[in-house]
This record gives sequence, structure tokens and C-alpha cells, in this order.
Amino acid sequence: MGDIDFEIGSATVLGPLLTVYCLVLAVRAARRRPGWAGKQAVTRLTAAFYLAGVLSLTVFPVVVSYGRYANQVPWYELVQPIPLLVVDFSFVPNVVMLVPFGMLVPLVSRKGSSLKRVTVQAALVSASIEVTQCLMYVLFNNGRSVDVNDFIANTLGGALGYLIIRTVLRGAAAARELRAFALPGSAAEGPRERVGAPAR
Repeated sequence: MGDIDFEIGSATVLGPLLTVYCLVLAVRAARRRPGWAGKQAVTRLTAAFYLAGVLSLTVFPVVVSYGRYANQVPWYELVQPIPLLVVDFSFVPNVVMLVPFGMLVPLVSRKGSSLKRVTVQAALVSASIEVTQCLMYVLFNNGRSVDVNDFIANTLGGALGYLIIRTVLRGAAAARELRAFALPGSAAEGPRERVGAPAR
């Protein structure tokens, strides 16, 4: 294989995907599909752009380098499996990055019903990001590192986001407004009236 060095920007991949999603969302909102119109459409759009933002920060640009352009550092030297007990200025941004995740999960999924569930999901998302970065380095020599501190910070951010949304849901007025944004079947949607239940 000869010398290769190029990169794929986030706009090249995520731009078309977001465009298609927005078109689908617009069509379904116009047809008043349940869970796709009004404030629930805002939730779906917010989740889509948030996901794109996270991918832009953690995966893109995808840099492909071979030959004399390739990084010669072995991939296992980029793995930091032991938490650092020193001040790391990237810790706070990594916490903040998954706070919206913890807030969105209860609004879009039934699995966002408890702190434990959301924390586990945040951990899985963070682990997926770290594994993807490692695989990209192995395959493309793109210089991404794998850090257990990022994993801890991301997981903490997801848990913090859930605690924020749970606190909001405890207030009657705020909960009523927030539940209008919750997708059908999501944890934040609230209890439903049983079919055939007597009116009160």
C-alpha cells in the first residue's frame, strides 16, 4: 500500500443524514403522526442534532493515514486503563458532553426510568465511543486515544443529566410542560389513563 493521507469531515457524512432525517420529520409532522408533531418533533430534532454533535466531537474527522503519513505509535500505547489522580482539564468537558444524554433518555425511551438504567446506558455509550476511537486508530492511524478518565467523566455526565431531569419532573408545573415534549412510551411521558377507566 502506498502513501495515503486524507480525512472525512463530519459534514460529509452527518450533513446528508441530518438532512434526510429532517425531511422525514417534516413529512410526518405535517401528517400529524403521533409522536412526530409539535413539541415532540422538537425533542426528536434536538436528539438528532445532539447525536450529530457528539459524533462530530468524538469520531470526526476520520483521518486515514498509511505509508509515511501513518502514526508509528502502537495502538496499545494510546490506551490509558488506569484513572489519573491529577487535575485533567478535559474531565469537565467530558462530563458536560453527556449531561444532555442523561436528560434526553427519559424523554425518548422507556429505558430512562431510573438513575441506574440511565447511568448504565451512559457507560455503554461512552465505552462504544472509546472502542470506536481505538478501532479507528488501528484501522486508519488517526491518532485517537482511549482514556478511562473519559469513560468515567461521560458516565458521570449521563447520571447528572438524569438527576437534573428527575428534579424538574418533581415540580407539578414544570413536569406538565416537560411531559409535553416526551415521546409516546417514554419514561417521562407519565402515567396513562386506562382504556375504559371511569372519568373523575
